[in-house]
Amino acid sequence: MTIKNSPIVQSNHVIEIRPSGQKNSTKIKDRIFQTVVLIWFSLFALVIIYPIIWLGLSGLKSNSDFFLNTWKLPEEWIWSNYQAAWDAGIGQFFFNSVFVTLVSVLVVLVLGSMAAYGLSRFQFKGQNLLLVLILSGLMLAPQVSLIPLYKLLQGLGLYNTYWAMILPYVAFQLPFSIFLMRSYFLSIPRELEESAIIDGCNSWKVYRHIIVPMGKPIITSCALLTGMNVWNEFMFALVFVEDSSLRTIPVGLMNLRSQLNTNFGIQLAGLAISALPMIIAYILFQKQFVRGLTAGSVKG
Repeated sequence: MTIKNSPIVQSNHVIEIRPSGQKNSTKIKDRIFQTVVLIWFSLFALVIIYPIIWLGLSGLKSNSDFFLNTWKLPEEWIWSNYQAAWDAGIGQFFFNSVFVTLVSVLVVLVLGSMAAYGLSRFQFKGQNLLLVLILSGLMLAPQVSLIPLYKLLQGLGLYNTYWAMILPYVAFQLPFSIFLMRSYFLSIPRELEESAIIDGCNSWKVYRHIIVPMGKPIITSCALLTGMNVWNEFMFALVFVEDSSLRTIPVGLMNLRSQLNTNFGIQLAGLAISALPMIIAYILFQKQFVRGLTAGSVKG
């Protein structure tokens, strides 16, 4: 005897028995959907990964090999192209970018996390106005402030120094970082903070021992976003610095192009070197990056 959609009443609960054919149909639909999603994301990953692999392999080719076998593996693997690109100036530009990026990210994280903690935990007069003023920095395009910043840096004697790049980077990256970290800190239970205060912690200890450890995902996300923006920034690095020994990777690659106008293998090797740090950073911290952005978007 076959039971089709017959309800069985037990203790005021209705249990619906579905036929086996309907269950199999649902499983097949789920598998088809999962397969389609897997194929889609595999193609999406291929579209992103292939240019990176092509860039790295093209840096190992000679000029003739680059033009004759553009989409093939190198006939002769010229590893010396990377050494030549490094010696041509990429090494100095690389270290300049590392220094400027690390200092900028560190300052943004320290100042941004403190400001976000204060805005998310303390109640004071003008709090909302202060938050609006900070977030209004997101509406200011860097290109608009180029000439005033140039005059200001010259007046302060910071022109043609590392700080001529670091200070504008920090100023333009702080608003978005404060916005993200404040949203995340609002989701941290206040009971933890109250318990710490009862145990004798002051506001600084609460920030250092509770907020910062629990906020590691969003702090990592802000560090990655800030680092990527600073590492790839071109306009400020070009205008505010004249000395070639202080130039960062984006401007240095432009200079390398003028020096090695006909050697495309070395140019592509320099591009591959410049892209490597950000790729490694995202691979290492991708879980914290996703956790920080998704958790921070829940409340705030």
